[in-house]
Amino acid sequence: MNFLSAGLSGFALGGSLIIAIGAQNAFILRQGLIRSHVFILCLICAASDALLIAAGVGGLGTIVSQSPVLISLVTLGGALFLATYSAMAFRRAAKPAAMVAGAPESMGLKGAVMTCLAFTFLNPHVYLDTVVLLGSLSAAYDGGDRTAYGLGAAIASFVWFFGLGYGARFLAPLFARPAAWRVLDCLIGIVMGLLALGLLVSFLRGA
Repeated sequence: MNFLSAGLSGFALGGSLIIAIGAQNAFILRQGLIRSHVFILCLICAASDALLIAAGVGGLGTIVSQSPVLISLVTLGGALFLATYSAMAFRRAAKPAAMVAGAPESMGLKGAVMTCLAFTFLNPHVYLDTVVLLGSLSAAYDGGDRTAYGLGAAIASFVWFFGLGYGARFLAPLFARPAAWRVLDCLIGIVMGLLALGLLVSFLRGA
């Protein structure tokens, strides 16, 4: 049961964080709309996230787990970080804008891959979310539960990117409306706010 719970926690947190990253999502959405190199680009984004999450869970998480004080600090920092993301999502919801996916021009595979890699690895939030935040918070779990937590977060990336890439053609009319982004950002704000509250409660119990 703990294995499943850890996996679901990783999935929820990983999913919330990846949805909040805008530039990469906009690029995948655009490529999905024009149906250009969708599979390889979604695979690059999801696999990159999985590698970074594995690095965080396998390395940084182990280091953090050796220091109870550091775990408390990371837990508090994670709560503040998620609360900030939640506030940002609600702020975006207050002033929503339609997604501009760009003109339907297709680029070559090499150009698309290089652009995708740039969106992925030149975005500092990617490292903050995967290696630092997810990796550090995995220290709250041991052994198989930590693995489940990391797998849950990685699976969330695969589900999101492939869902976005292949579902873009159906979402295009919907997300041309600012109201749709208001709803999405409100949901992101609620999920992240609840996760932040959970971390804060965990920190207070351990204090």
